[in-house]
Amino acid sequence: MTHISTSPEQTFGLASRFADGLSAGDTVCLYGELGAGKTAFTKGLASGLGICETVTSPTFTIVSEYLSGRLPLYHFDVYRLGGSDGLEDTAFYDYVGGAGVVVIEWAELIEETLREFLPPGKRIDISLTHDSDGSRLRRISIQRGAAP
Repeated sequence: MTHISTSPEQTFGLASRFADGLSAGDTVCLYGELGAGKTAFTKGLASGLGICETVTSPTFTIVSEYLSGRLPLYHFDVYRLGGSDGLEDTAFYDYVGGAGVVVIEWAELIEETLREFLPPGKRIDISLTHDSDGSRLRRISIQRGAAP
């Protein structure tokens, strides 16, 4: 399913509504270039889960935990890892499939690990793309089970 967003606020709202269908153990894999809206989408998911904390990209910490919602949210940004090496140091394997929802920004960098480790029914792939013309238009494609 593909959605069109023309603003960060629309991306946020789409993600907030999408969060209603999430359950414990789900892993949301976000794909997209820098500036595509991955963090805006994650902020919307957090809001939809009832999380009160301010959500920021965990680029330097790799993972941030948000525990105040109906489900815990574990937000990974694997960009600095550059691949699957180092995932064990983040406790990644302890979070995935657990009591909360895991969101992974830059999921394409650990694609091989995701294919090996995640059961298809618990993986949701979301591809965010933006037009190269500088507009705020985003295409947000959501697919359960396989990489975009």
